[in-house]
Amino acid sequence: MDLSKVPNEKKLYLCRWYFRVGFALLPFVWTVNAIWFFNEAFRKPEYEEQKNIKKYVIMSAIGSSIWFVLLATWITTFQLNRASWGEFADHISFIIPVGTP
Repeated sequence: MDLSKVPNEKKLYLCRWYFRVGFALLPFVWTVNAIWFFNEAFRKPEYEEQKNIKKYVIMSAIGSSIWFVLLATWITTFQLNRASWGEFADHISFIIPVGTP
């Protein structure tokens, strides 16, 4: 979709909608929202809805960043401790590596 052809009210509606959808544990939507609306929020000449779009872009970027840090922390912790966690790690694993003690 070309945002230059969309009215400002519709841009605000879309930005707000993507932000709210991100709360359904979909941080990828927040990432898309922050990237897609970045130019509208920070590089375009000022217009009435821009202040709210800027707010949603910033909050989407923060939410996406927090999710990324949490996910990276969990993946690192699990990979480093999987073998020492024993049966508990087996129960929460989707794939159990063969041959690993």
